[in-house]
Amino acid sequence: MSGESTELNLILNDIYEKTGVQVRLTPNGGEETEFSVEYCGEKYRAFLSGKGEQAERAAKLISYLVENADAQLLPDKNAYLKNILLGEGSRRYLYRFMAKYNVQDAPCYALDIIVDKRISEAIAHVENCLSETGALAVGMDETRLAAAVFEDDSQLPVELANFLVQSLYEELGVKASVGIGCTVKSFTEIAESYHQAATAVRMSGLLKSKGEVHTYREYLLIKMLEDLPEGKRKEYMEQFHITGAKEVFADEEMIGTAEEFLENSLNLSETSRNLYMHRNTLMYRLDKIERLTGLNIRKFSDAVTFRVITILYKLMQ
Repeated sequence: MSGESTELNLILNDIYEKTGVQVRLTPNGGEETEFSVEYCGEKYRAFLSGKGEQAERAAKLISYLVENADAQLLPDKNAYLKNILLGEGSRRYLYRFMAKYNVQDAPCYALDIIVDKRISEAIAHVENCLSETGALAVGMDETRLAAAVFEDDSQLPVELANFLVQSLYEELGVKASVGIGCTVKSFTEIAESYHQAATAVRMSGLLKSKGEVHTYREYLLIKMLEDLPEGKRKEYMEQFHITGAKEVFADEEMIGTAEEFLENSLNLSETSRNLYMHRNTLMYRLDKIERLTGLNIRKFSDAVTFRVITILYKLMQ
C-alpha cells in the first residue's frame, strides 16, 4: 500500500469517527455505492454500503471532506519547513506545504549552516541572498540555520556555500561553516539531503577538517564505518593489528602531518609548503609513521589503509 493511500485511509477513519459513515477503498460485495475521491492529485475508487439517494448524499459529503482535509490549521511557515527538514510529518503533510506556499517539486539540495553569533541576522541575510532563487531558509536552533536550494546549472552547490560563508563574514562579521547534502530529485526528499548536510558538518568537526564548506560525499566512507556496530569496528581495528597506532594518534603533530599529506594527494612538495616545514622534516615524520605502523603512506594502498584506521580510531574514542 502506498504512503498516499495509507494516509487517505487515516482520513477516512477520522471521517468515520466524526460522521459514522464507513468508506472502503476496495469493494465489499452486496449493495454498495461506488464513487471517487481525490487526494494528492490522484483519484481513488471508494465504496460505501447501501444504494439510493441517502448513499449518494453521503458519497458527496465524503468527497468534499477528503478534498478539504487540508483546510485544518497548520503551523506557521518556518515551523512547517523546520519539521519537513527534520523528516517529521507524513507525505501528505509535505504536499500541503508545497501547495500552500507554491513550492516547486524539482531537484534540490539542503545546506546546514552553523554560525558563531547573530543567528537572526544571519537567517535574514541568507534569505536575502537566496531571494531570487526560490530557495527556502529557516532557523533550526540558536546556532544553526538550514536552506533548501533548488538545483541551478549556473552555480554549483559548493560555489553557493562558499559565497554564503564569505558574505556572512564580510557583511555581518559572522563566521560560518556549511554542510552540503546530496541533490535529491524532488522536494519531497529534502529531509534526506538535510540529514546528509548535518552529517557533513558533524563529521568535519569530528575529524577537525580544514575549511568552512563540507559535502556529504567527502564523508561517505566515514558514515559507512560509523554505521557499523561498535563491536564490528573494534574487530576490524584488531584485524589491522598495528601496534604503534596509538602512539601515532596521540601525537597531534604527527597525525596532523599525515592528514595534510593525504589531503594534498601524497604530494611532498605541496605538503611541506602548506605546513611551512622543511622537506627533510616531513620525510622524517613519514618515516616514523612507517616504523610505528608498518604503513608507508607515500604508497596509495597504504595511505588508504591508514585513512581507514584513522577513522576507526576516532570513531572509537
